[in-house]
Amino acid sequence: MELIPERLVEPLQWFSNDWKERLKPELADDAAVVQKGLILYRQGSVIQLKLEKDEIVTGIVQDVTPAKIKLDLNIPYLSECSCPGDGICRHQMAAFFHLLSRGNSVSAWVEAWRQPLREQKQAQTLHIGRAKDLLKGKGPAEPNYENWTHSFRESFDLLMNGNGDPKPYLINELYSVYERRVVAAAPLEMEWRNLYMLVARVVSFQKLLRLSTELEHDETIINHHYRHLFQNILDDTEQLTYKLSVQSRPFAFDQFIEKLKDETAQLLTEEASVDFERIHLFRRLWTDLFKNRTWREEMAAQLTQHASLQLSVKVGLIHLNILLGNDEEVKEEILACDANITPYFFYWFDLFNAKQMEFYIHHFIGLMKDYLSAHGTYFGSRQFMHMALRAIGPYCTEHNRPDLLERAYIHTLPYSFYDYQDFLFEKKEYQKWMELQTYNGFTFESLSKDTLKTLQTEAPEILLPLYHQGIQADLDGKNRASYRQAVRKLKKLRTLYKKVKRLDEWEQYFDLLLFRTKRMRAFQEECKRGKLIDA
Repeated sequence: MELIPERLVEPLQWFSNDWKERLKPELADDAAVVQKGLILYRQGSVIQLKLEKDEIVTGIVQDVTPAKIKLDLNIPYLSECSCPGDGICRHQMAAFFHLLSRGNSVSAWVEAWRQPLREQKQAQTLHIGRAKDLLKGKGPAEPNYENWTHSFRESFDLLMNGNGDPKPYLINELYSVYERRVVAAAPLEMEWRNLYMLVARVVSFQKLLRLSTELEHDETIINHHYRHLFQNILDDTEQLTYKLSVQSRPFAFDQFIEKLKDETAQLLTEEASVDFERIHLFRRLWTDLFKNRTWREEMAAQLTQHASLQLSVKVGLIHLNILLGNDEEVKEEILACDANITPYFFYWFDLFNAKQMEFYIHHFIGLMKDYLSAHGTYFGSRQFMHMALRAIGPYCTEHNRPDLLERAYIHTLPYSFYDYQDFLFEKKEYQKWMELQTYNGFTFESLSKDTLKTLQTEAPEILLPLYHQGIQADLDGKNRASYRQAVRKLKKLRTLYKKVKRLDEWEQYFDLLLFRTKRMRAFQEECKRGKLIDA
């Protein structure tokens, strides 16, 4: 079987992971799609599979009615099928399996996809029901910070470690039981309930973070089994923090909030594999809830003692200094950090004023190249690049700074190639656009008809060297079909020379071309047929 081209290995892996996440084995419809697609693939129903440009794969799947499919390996959700089904259908699935089989095991993909469902069923056999009985609530908890946090920690430890260290695939199930216990004990009064749930979320995040460290789970294990728990806690915390910040709070809340802010230092100072979420939780709480200046100064002083140890502490300290308005300290601390600080700028861009933005956007752009070269895949880097441009775009537009956008495009090449070429074309900077094409390894066939038409009208001189390259590439094909393509390009080239009033150069070029190709009789004949030379 023909192997998949090398340039498609990474896009196909990206596509494969995307579908593995989107299709849920516990959903009957998704399971049916995978099963039926597997049957069609194994029956040999996929035919005429072709690779188009831009990592697009097309083909036909022979079903009751033949279906035409398109798989977009760059943007999976743009994949489509001519059948009436919505979303991912069995025909797309069959074509994906056919493509995957050229370099990978289809059976291994299906096994990995089904694994979470088996793990979930296995978890249900490990006495979770018994744990529920042990944790039946005693009614709503009275407002007492120490009692709340003690209850959260005790319940968490009993569930997670009651039968020894939990397996990674059990953590989601066990946490769900723990969370239901927490909710069941929440105060009935809504104002106290929101505060109770916020404290629960922060303590639960810390406990989950510490559990992952104690079990020595790396990012791969966390991502696969329970990273979504951290993200869910973050989402809940943002909603609860907003509710508490806009409502009129009783004075009795003050001591609870003051004790809660003391908990947050541990989010940054302890070693953990989950960096982004814990840093974001810290920054969100100190931005929206802990607004007392003295508190912020005290926390900054506390973090200063740890600032040389780890990135999370450095980011937390920078954030507090931003909130305190300590501009010089912020600048000094950011300049002292390496490229790993790059993703944390996104949140800060909403806090900087216009004068600060000018400096920090320049610095951010300078860091991006090193950050992208050290992190992630090509497609992950493209996603980050798009996020970065969306983050700085409003400032560049509002302050008429297209130069900053262009600098960002240049620093993120090759990931920004398609966006940068569109940017240059829209600005009518055709010479730069052509230099970018040359940088990327230009082929004449990569130009769309609309692009050619625009250039022929607005910048015909740009097209002259392109047509020369294209004609030579056709001549190197040394077959009748490629000679006919060369003649068509020669006619357009003659028109362009006439348009820029350089017909004498055309005549010199064409005479020399005929002399060089005098032994290529087939090409000479095509020139006569095309009426480039007299018959």
